[in-house]
Amino acid sequence: MTSGRQAEGAGPGPDPARDPDPDPDPDPASARLPSRVARLLSALFYGTCSFLIVLVNKALLTAYRFPSPIFLGIGQMAATIIILYVSKLNKIIHFPDFDKKIPVKLFPLPLLYIGNHISGLSSTSKLSLPMFTVLRKFTIPLTLLLETIILGKQYSLNIIASVFTIILGAFIAAGSDLAFNLEGYIFVFLNDIFTAANGVYTKQKMDPKELGKYGVLFYNACFMIIPTLIISVSTGDLQQATEFNEWKNVLFIIQFLLSCFLGFLLMYSTVLCSYYNSALTTAVVGAIKNVSIAYIGMLVGGDYIFSVLNFVGLNICGEELQRELRSTEKVYLEE
Repeated sequence: MTSGRQAEGAGPGPDPARDPDPDPDPDPASARLPSRVARLLSALFYGTCSFLIVLVNKALLTAYRFPSPIFLGIGQMAATIIILYVSKLNKIIHFPDFDKKIPVKLFPLPLLYIGNHISGLSSTSKLSLPMFTVLRKFTIPLTLLLETIILGKQYSLNIIASVFTIILGAFIAAGSDLAFNLEGYIFVFLNDIFTAANGVYTKQKMDPKELGKYGVLFYNACFMIIPTLIISVSTGDLQQATEFNEWKNVLFIIQFLLSCFLGFLLMYSTVLCSYYNSALTTAVVGAIKNVSIAYIGMLVGGDYIFSVLNFVGLNICGEELQRELRSTEKVYLEE
């Protein structure tokens, strides 16, 4: 269990009784270097996973026209539960066994988790990739606001100005969207709210002495898979999934299973990035990833309609996000 506890960062520091070879170098500068590397790598890992799952989900929900985004979310939750539980049994990771206090410790994360899942998958199926990624930029100001209110963090005027410039670009792009879909817009704005709240509360709940990273992931998925299954049954989502005519298509099955695995990786990388960085940094990294997806979506998917204002709005978001990332990198590396 030692490696699991070390992975969770449990304990206040090295104990000679448990750790015969503690780090002899007390220099704070040397202690900060691994932390900087971990912050950067966790952000890169999150951006890569987020990039890949959007493309795979878009292929499933648009190219294959898979009609059941809720069922896809159930598959991702199931993959998370299985992978983490098997890893715990094999002592690869550690998280606490269930007790009646865990639901109280987690609340309201399970509700935010399922809302984020369903709204994200639903909006992906109803919007072009460029518009989906532009409208996801609203996660950034919401995250900044919630971090200020809930976590008490403060950001410079330069960062706040960058955030509002990003939103200006998003408004320009959205205002000239020639393939406007009201239902898609509603789902993506709900997804922005759930994503921002989920990121901030995840940061608040990840105390290594309590549930830790893996405990938050595992119990979130466990608590919400049954209610999500009930929603899937009651809305007809499950029936549509079972009646889907591509289940004999090997390529579809491979992409479905890949989406489930990437769903686990995305949840893990999100928690990891929020653990080592701020929730705002996680939001900005996700938005930077979305810029490249937006340009790819102009060429693939077949549901983007070009207009000059829309393209200008996309580019304003892209340029400002790069500046915002540099600013937030400076902030979290100096923390």
